[in-house]
Amino acid sequence: MQDLHLWRIRADGRGADLNRCLPILGPRQRERAERMRHAQYRERYIRAQAGLRRILAGYLDEAPGRLEFRYGPAGKPYLEAGDLSLSFNLSTTGDLALVGVRLGLAPERELGVDCEWIRPRIDIFAIAERMFDPESVAALKRTPESEQLERFYLAWTALEADAKCDGRGLFRQRAANALHPLVRNCIPEAGYVAAIASPSLPAKDLWQTFDLD
Repeated sequence: MQDLHLWRIRADGRGADLNRCLPILGPRQRERAERMRHAQYRERYIRAQAGLRRILAGYLDEAPGRLEFRYGPAGKPYLEAGDLSLSFNLSTTGDLALVGVRLGLAPERELGVDCEWIRPRIDIFAIAERMFDPESVAALKRTPESEQLERFYLAWTALEADAKCDGRGLFRQRAANALHPLVRNCIPEAGYVAAIASPSLPAKDLWQTFDLD
């Protein structure tokens, strides 16, 4: 199976009951949640992480609270899934969390997902000059003003998904001999834009979107 599954999780008050979410988190996730001082961010994090566990547990036929994540050098989580080759990645923005899942992909860690809530910004060119390649900066400047914000987020999510694909993080250099992944954008729901990165990607008609709960 080479389909790409995208799962939407409601991370705000419309999402799962926090009292149901907390018990299934792992120690590392609970500790991080406890350190968050901003209640809204903490609740979104808890719902997103609990939702991720519930989604993966469904593929693995396992209890969500029993999943044991491993972590790469930059902190990217992955699972030792035995005979089932499973790749996943989570992104949370605004009131939405988006999880990408692929089966039949090896190595298991090479999937990157980034999702961004499209909100007004006044600093898109400053960020672009610092983070984007010259061609992307030039393309952004050529874009009509009414379309620049969306163009910026398309480029930003592509950059983030690429960096998350191999787990190196946004500010680490790609290995000299590493291949660049394929990166494709999508609209997970109105008001948001996302990007998916992987060494290979199925045709978009094989992408499926689901809602948790």
